[in-house]
Amino acid sequence: MRRLYGTARRGWEAEIESQGLVYNKTTVPGGETRSYWREDVFYDFTAAQIDHLADVTDQLFAACVEAGDVALADERLLDRMRIPRDAREVIKATWEAEPPSVYGRFDLWWDGEGAVRLLEFNADTPTSLVEAAVVQWAWHLETGQGRDQWNQLDDRLVDAWRRNLSRWEAEHGRRPRVHLAWTDGDRSGEDWMTVAYLADTVQRAGYETVVLTTEELALDTGDARFYDPKGNRIDVLFKLYPWEWLLEDAYGPSVIADLWTPDGTTWIEPIWKMLWSNKGLLPVLWQRYADDPVIGKHLLRAYFADDPRAAELEQTGYARKPLFGREGNNVELFAPGGEPLASLGGKYGAEGWVVQQLCALPDFAGPDGPHHPVLGTWVVDGEAAGLGIRESDGLITDDLSFFVPHTIDHRRPPNTTWSA
Repeated sequence: MRRLYGTARRGWEAEIESQGLVYNKTTVPGGETRSYWREDVFYDFTAAQIDHLADVTDQLFAACVEAGDVALADERLLDRMRIPRDAREVIKATWEAEPPSVYGRFDLWWDGEGAVRLLEFNADTPTSLVEAAVVQWAWHLETGQGRDQWNQLDDRLVDAWRRNLSRWEAEHGRRPRVHLAWTDGDRSGEDWMTVAYLADTVQRAGYETVVLTTEELALDTGDARFYDPKGNRIDVLFKLYPWEWLLEDAYGPSVIADLWTPDGTTWIEPIWKMLWSNKGLLPVLWQRYADDPVIGKHLLRAYFADDPRAAELEQTGYARKPLFGREGNNVELFAPGGEPLASLGGKYGAEGWVVQQLCALPDFAGPDGPHHPVLGTWVVDGEAAGLGIRESDGLITDDLSFFVPHTIDHRRPPNTTWSA
């Protein structure tokens, strides 16, 4: 694993915007604007390293399946994860029925040499999809850098929709229209473009789509069904909107009731993803797999913050994470002994916390300073499908981070490599 300098394409900013990266410009504190996409640097891996990342991703996904069984069998665990009581029975029912699930993203620590470690699982509303699936693949083809790239995302997404929707069609006896929704609270354009890209993959799978905002969803009080603004009943809804927010909205009780309806809306991602997008998954995994010779080495010690064992992590240093946090919000890092290392503000934390053994991100430092990567390995339809890398100047990956493309087996001249 190496961080290399490459060649910037002429007109690359307009090119990536035309490919969907309309949210490339990031405004940092102080008002300066900078590019989210790194055009002239990339990470390079050997084919063996990519195979290893794919294997670990598949192993972690299988472990999460078992962790879901563990959590659903223990009401006290569900309490600690703050899973709403009125949603638990339908979560259990959908977990057993295995409704359509399309994608998720593991965030992993790795420096190319030591054990890969799980930082968290973005299982419900993962973004950075357009840049991972489309933009970096085009970059690879156009620049000729690297022999290959781990990027099966686009094909796998089309196949996933085709498989899941054909199954839906067989079960319901009709061809579904797929609605895809994002919240109009998104100001960057990222959620909108993520939904637009996913709609394109649905269309290529052979199904009709409607793109709308969650605010445009309408509940008919007569039949208690959900409709779009044109009066079309919503058969299948992909929502780029967290389940914990949805259940707190005014429609929350109606959504739960709809999930019990035999011909109700099929929600993607399914409600059982609340078990995986919750940081409480981390202590559940540790409880189940700490001594497992295969999975255990890829996990960091993790406990709910009110667990007496959490104090043991003061010796190693730890990260304190809110159960429902996103984009690094409210994450706090502490060095061994409890000295604060880094923190971010935000609106999360009232729901509860977990603590996780500190595993400071590797630094592939260059002449321009530190570069701390997080490897985002994508899972599509239950299988490892690709890699996207975000890197930051600091130890917490947040919404000011950069996206860096990657290659496999790039041949380069000497003196262009910075290793961790």
